[in-house]
Formats: sequence, structure tokens, C-alpha cells
Amino acid sequence: MPDPFFKDLPTLAQHLRDELDKPNKKFILLYAYNGIGKTRLSGAFKDLGKKINEEGVTMERDTLYFNAFTEDLFNWDNDLTGDRHRFLKLNEKSRYFDGLASTELDTRIRPLLHRYADFDFRIDSKTDKDGKLTKAEVVFFRNEEKNTAAGADYEEDTFGIKISRGEESIFIWCFFLAILQLTLDGHEDYKWVKYVYIDDPISSLDEHNAIVVGNHLVQLYREAKRHVPTAISTHHALFFNVLHYEIKNHLGKQSQYMLKRDKSSGSYRLEEQKGDTPQFYHVSALAELLELAKEEKISTYHFNVLRSILEKTAFFHGYGHFASCIKKDANDAEGILHQRFVDILSHGKYSMYEPVEMQEQTREYFQMILRGFVERHNFNPALFAEEKK
Repeated sequence: MPDPFFKDLPTLAQHLRDELDKPNKKFILLYAYNGIGKTRLSGAFKDLGKKINEEGVTMERDTLYFNAFTEDLFNWDNDLTGDRHRFLKLNEKSRYFDGLASTELDTRIRPLLHRYADFDFRIDSKTDKDGKLTKAEVVFFRNEEKNTAAGADYEEDTFGIKISRGEESIFIWCFFLAILQLTLDGHEDYKWVKYVYIDDPISSLDEHNAIVVGNHLVQLYREAKRHVPTAISTHHALFFNVLHYEIKNHLGKQSQYMLKRDKSSGSYRLEEQKGDTPQFYHVSALAELLELAKEEKISTYHFNVLRSILEKTAFFHGYGHFASCIKKDANDAEGILHQRFVDILSHGKYSMYEPVEMQEQTREYFQMILRGFVERHNFNPALFAEEKK
């Protein structure tokens, strides 16, 4: 049976909904490299569940989601006047925060957060006479130990600290996990949730966190009192691998696909994946890099993508280091220079959400390294042609 094609993302999103509605269907796991449309697909999926009145107000919805736009529900107030009282403001109008008015949500977030981070927080919230949330702020602090006559004690920074962007992402993920936990427990405030859609929980996951986050997520579903069909999409091959086994071993078989896009027609295709690793995902990423390099749309974080491809190719050919894929021999001066470029520029914490455009000379080196790699290794040209169609 040929892989199905979908003319646009809403059509594909409806197909995913229909599949999740089937008896005993619990999970859909999607893999797609960056730029295909994972985040937009998650948006199309949740938009299909909205009912909007004539005034444009959303009256009903059915999807609890996590994606890159989830962070937009959280905004910093850095107290530019006093430079002292810093806190994270929550969008109290969003149903995402319904549980704040009726539950001690912080007691659910804290044990989740402490699996990943060493800072703490306090949620300050207010409700109106009808119990609706009117204000919600999060103050962060680190408990500093101080010596007293009675022994060690801990003191909270009342005015709050500014946590890093990475720590903020972790906090928002744990906030979502706490809400997901309420949903799976069947809490009254989240009975409206019919589907869950999770897109790339934390950007730029390292190997350790890919395993921890995947294991932790499935653990919540193992303890669930209520079944909620869930779609999970990712660009991270190891995260895909972890979820494959965690879901298969503890929650039953899931549907797995690789999401592809036909650039000429704008249509999308789901390619079924039966194994624990997305087939040809490195080829897809390489095809994308070649296209971006040709159009001179390369950003600094693409060195991270290139290094990943080089390492996987080196492993396949039995080499101990990716440098073997770009050096002719140990004394190849140009190859040594190219290795240094990849080594240095792939170690930065570059994010796809904050792309830094390469300087012209660096871009030229990137293109030289990429072209040399593709010419040296005999990839099937038809595979790249398939990705570009």
C-alpha cells in the first residue's frame, strides 16, 4: 500500500485525528527533520478542535498541546524601573492555566522540576468572585544555605531571580507535565481535553535528557486513570528511539511515521516506520542542508546538524571519528582546517529558534565541507532527488 499524500496540513491533521479515534489507538509517533512543518502541524491539529463564535471568541476546544508556541503563554516582567522584582507572567485568559484556580498546581510541578533543575519557584495568583483566574505570576529563586546559631537554614530570595533560557524551557515543560498529569487523572478542569499533541518537548536535547524526558513522559501515561489519545512529533532521532521502546514495552503498539513534504506541490506524505530509528532521517537532513546551502540560507546551528550527519556516516563506515569523512589522510591540511571548523562551531549552544546567520567566509567553508563530504561518499542521488521533489 503506497504512503498516503495530503494536500495541506489541516488535511493531514484531520487524518491524524481520525486515526486516533480508532478503537485501542493510543499513540502516534512522528519523526520529521527541522523545517518540514511539525510545529505548524500541531497548530493545525489543535485548531480543528476549536469552536469559535461570531465575535471570534473560542467557545470550545479539545486539544491540550505543547509546542514552540506554548512558551508564548509565559512572558517576563524584568522590573526595568526598580531592577529588582523579576517574575514570569502567565496568560490568565488561556484555558491552559485553568487548574491554577482550583488546585495547588505548584505541588505537582515541583517534584517534576527537581528531576531536571536545582532552582525553586513560587506561584502568586488571584481569582475573581467566580473563581476565575485574574492574575498569575511565577517568582524563581535558589535556596541559599546560611549559617545560624541553631544550625543550617535556607533563605528564599523574595524578589526573585532571572533564570536562564534553558531553565525557563525546562520549567515550562514541567508546567505542561503537571497539567498533563491532571488531565490523565481526570481532573474536572481538564475534562475538555480529548487529544494531547506534543511537539519536541525541549529543543536541542542532549542524549541524557532525551532518555530522561522520554522515560518520564511515558511514566505519566503508565500511571494514568484516563486514556487520552496522543500524538508526539520530534526531530530528535534518539528521542524517537526512546519513545519507541518505552511505549511499545509499557503502553502497547503505536503508529509510527516519518513526515515528508513535497516542495513543488506543498503536499505532505506519511511514510510508515516499523523500526526503532527513523529510516533515512540522516539522508533527509543532508538533503535539506544541500538545499539550504544552495540558497545561502545557512545558519550557525546547521554546523550541529552537519556534525551529526558526519558522525553517523563515520560510525557506519567503521571510523572512530567524523574527521575521517572529511580528511583525505592524516596530513590533509585542508581537511584538518575543515575538521576544526566543524569541531568549534558545532560546540556552541545554537538554537533553531534563534538562528544566527553565518558570515560570508564561514558560509563558504561550510559549503566546501558539505560538497566535499557528499562527493567523497557515494550516496544514492535518487534519494536526494526524492527529498527535493
